[in-house]
Amino acid sequence: MKTQEIPKNISKGLIPLAQRKRKFGLKFRTQKKKTALVYCEKQFGRVDGKTAAALVRHSEIYSIVGIIDSSLAGKDAGEELGGTKSGIPIFCNLKDALHQLPEVPNCYIYGKAPLETSISSEERLLILEAMENNMDIINGLHQFFSEDQEFAQKAVKHKIQIQDIRKALPLKDLHVYTGQISRVNVPVIAVLGTDCACGKMTTAVELNKALKKLGIRSVLVATGQTSLMQGAKYGVSIDALVSQFVVGEIENAIIEAFDNEKPDIILVEGQSAVSHPAFMGSLSILKGSQPDGVILQHPPARRFRCDFPHLVMPTVESEIKLIESMSSTKVIAIALSHEGLTEEETGKYLQNFEKQLQLPTTDVLTNGSQKLVEALTDRFPQLIPFPHRKILEILPRIAAESVQ
Repeated sequence: MKTQEIPKNISKGLIPLAQRKRKFGLKFRTQKKKTALVYCEKQFGRVDGKTAAALVRHSEIYSIVGIIDSSLAGKDAGEELGGTKSGIPIFCNLKDALHQLPEVPNCYIYGKAPLETSISSEERLLILEAMENNMDIINGLHQFFSEDQEFAQKAVKHKIQIQDIRKALPLKDLHVYTGQISRVNVPVIAVLGTDCACGKMTTAVELNKALKKLGIRSVLVATGQTSLMQGAKYGVSIDALVSQFVVGEIENAIIEAFDNEKPDIILVEGQSAVSHPAFMGSLSILKGSQPDGVILQHPPARRFRCDFPHLVMPTVESEIKLIESMSSTKVIAIALSHEGLTEEETGKYLQNFEKQLQLPTTDVLTNGSQKLVEALTDRFPQLIPFPHRKILEILPRIAAESVQ
């Protein structure tokens, strides 16, 4: 039997997401949110389930109506992440979800971010089943579903879209480093970390929201597939790029954000860690963004690198020294992940790090972003419009009075 080729005119959904966003711009972002079911079998709330967790916490593109994870079926997604009830149920499987939901969701999102580069045969069948139920497929893996013959033909048959978030633009449309980053005259802050999947993106997203609430025009530049799924307008999944273009694409995304949005500040999502032997993302971000400051994310309870049980975690002190020795920037604040810690233990770590490092330290999921905002406005006072300066000045007094 002759193998059929993937149809050339398959559907607009097979255009890489990054390309669609650049082509259609703001129109792409202002469309009504699509409902989505997120697949995260046996990983929700764990390290490899970070994509699903991030979408539950924040998404400007999708309205998450359910999670698939048989090990947590019947529970609430928000509560499983240590927060309040979200109203997002966790289902045993796809059939269970479609039976219980009032209508078929618009999208099926592959919500795991494993070290492996391909899906299992069981996961493949679920994707085909989702297509047969006329659900668009959103994929954040390095394995591109749009280039899979069976998936592509199924997409045409059911008139649905496949979006490979990590799929880069053609080489002719990619950028090398130019040095034009030097004309960006607003603070650029990189949110880096000591490891993979330790909360860098969550801190960047929460800080971005907090700054905007104060009337500060903040823009978040994405460097990974999950933040692009959440709706970041600028950025690219850097780990899927040819190395020649990584630094240039980061620089270009920041310049685009600067030129188009006229922001007061630009936040850049971090990847992995400068010290991590397996990945180059953070070093490329330092080079491409030339940041005016770094917020460093750290999970104190983690003893070994994520997915690398023989690699001991670095200390915050060693990571700061490495970052500051490889660039002209300074670490200006610490953000902690309370992963594996009790509330009391988290509090002790926060106090100890502030005392030892003399840097403002917080956990944005439990204590909010106030300390990070204050660290930024102390260093860059031009950020805050005059009325808000008075608010920031009295916040410590109000907090002290409430404790008394």
